[in-house]
Amino acid sequence: MKLIIATIKPFKLEEVREALTGIGVRGMMVTEIKGFGAQSGHTEIYRGAEYAVNFVPKIKLELVVSAAMADEVVETISKTARTGKIGDGKIFVLDVGQAVRVRTGETNEDAI
Repeated sequence: MKLIIATIKPFKLEEVREALTGIGVRGMMVTEIKGFGAQSGHTEIYRGAEYAVNFVPKIKLELVVSAAMADEVVETISKTARTGKIGDGKIFVLDVGQAVRVRTGETNEDAI
């Protein structure tokens, strides 16, 4: 099993969710986050005063999928979330040692 953590632009969330559902992903966790990378934030003007916005709003997706499906999920997220502009996000893939479905007690592949 693999844990896929992806950060994407907020306006891409629904499009990415639909694409992942289309390839058979049955669930994911979504968190609104703030961060910075290569963009390093930006400046904005509010009521005539300029101020720095050091953290940019992003969406973090977390999915656990079978190892066989991981490459397809990464490719789908990458293609769907890409705008070609700076700040499109990152994808990380980690190994998962164990998964348990709390309601039924199912473990590992059966739990996802």
